Amino acid sequence: VFVPFYSRSMVLTMPEFLERRYNKESRTILSVISLVSYVLTKVAVTVYAGGLVFKEVFGIQELWGIDFFWIAAIGLVLLTALYTVIGGMKSVLYTSVLQTPILLIGSLVILVLSLKAVGGWDQVLEACRVTPVNEYGDSMINLIRSNRDANFPWLGVFIGSSVIGFWYWCTDQFIVQRVLSGKDETQARRGAIFGAYLKLTPVFLFLIPGMVAFAMQKHGITVNGETFTMSSADAAFPTLVAKLLPAGFKGLVVCGILAALMSSLASLFNSSAMLFTIDFYKRFRPETPEKKLVGIGQIATVVIVILGILWIPIMRSVGDVLYTYLQDVQSVLAPGIAAAFLLGICWKRTSAQGGMWGLIAGMIIGLTRLGAKVYYSNAGEVADSTFKYLFYDMNWLFFCGWMFLFCIIVVIVVSLATEAPTAEKIQGLVFGTATKEQKAATRASWDHWDIIHTVII
Repeated sequence: VFVPFYSRSMVLTMPEFLERRYNKESRTILSVISLVSYVLTKVAVTVYAGGLVFKEVFGIQELWGIDFFWIAAIGLVLLTALYTVIGGMKSVLYTSVLQTPILLIGSLVILVLSLKAVGGWDQVLEACRVTPVNEYGDSMINLIRSNRDANFPWLGVFIGSSVIGFWYWCTDQFIVQRVLSGKDETQARRGAIFGAYLKLTPVFLFLIPGMVAFAMQKHGITVNGETFTMSSADAAFPTLVAKLLPAGFKGLVVCGILAALMSSLASLFNSSAMLFTIDFYKRFRPETPEKKLVGIGQIATVVIVILGILWIPIMRSVGDVLYTYLQDVQSVLAPGIAAAFLLGICWKRTSAQGGMWGLIAGMIIGLTRLGAKVYYSNAGEVADSTFKYLFYDMNWLFFCGWMFLFCIIVVIVVSLATEAPTAEKIQGLVFGTATKEQKAATRASWDHWDIIHTVII
């Protein structure tokens, strides 16, 4: 749905699209939010996961008196930087193509072997069913939990996931740059549909093996003469790899995991270099030659990666499970951006000021929530207050939904109070403004098979 608007605007980055649709200030704000999100989520989480995989699979605690986690994490960054600098976006796409089948096959083998080791699916269900997750009768096997559940109330999941999902898949440079690298709209659309099919596999490849690992630890299952134990919830997958897979295959799967992490990092390097050079540097120094821009982009990426690595200890203090931390941070970054893009593409009346203030509101609320999270997580006993309830105690999924609604109201109110955009300004960028040629080009880019696959998904 969104790709035709992006490709018609002939932009390279999402902030650039906002400049076309709104104004220069919106572009700057989105660039800042994107770069901050890379430091807080993508760099910190990916590097942390890489360090964890190495540490668990090799079973090394220390090397030269340094925690092996840090040696592995920084080694991963340096290796990735090397091939990204040499190969650019092409190397990112090739790595993704190679690591996907390895990860899928490896995870499938882990699923089969782990189920065999634990004694079948019934054993897993039994271990998870007797583990309550809240006081409302839900256990670990309930995917849909009570609406009063502290972490994943069903209505909150439905609302919050939609907002985070829309932001990530439709507006995040990290994902959209891959779609825009397609030759035409047909390729972009089919790549997205194929990606959606792959996105259905993690339930079987990661979620269920995680439950199996939990059951194995609970039942005290012995693997190759050793009792199965995990150092933390985050270590479930690499521990299964280390304990269950035969030697050669283990190496292959570790390569797959590392390739996946490196592919994410490489994508990130590419995104941050592009965002910084095109959205900041080139705007203030338009005459800069291409070669110098590449160098500037690389320096910017190095700075972002260093900040991300420095954030890891703070990240560990905020959340004890990596996935929960990641979703928590994304839930406060997503609403403002999602509101600005959604109304920008769906409503002709959205003005430049409206979009800009929606982004600003989202950024202020998001950073306040994040700051409160870090403060209250480490502060010990603190008296209750309205501020604490809103910015710390309220469930993160409901907070995400309310924040999205608030940002939409800000965009609408400011748009109605300010001047409407001209027809030329929004030509081809909003529903109902495409020319006959543009509509024909988009219509020619899909057929009945695209609809069938979309309905199946």
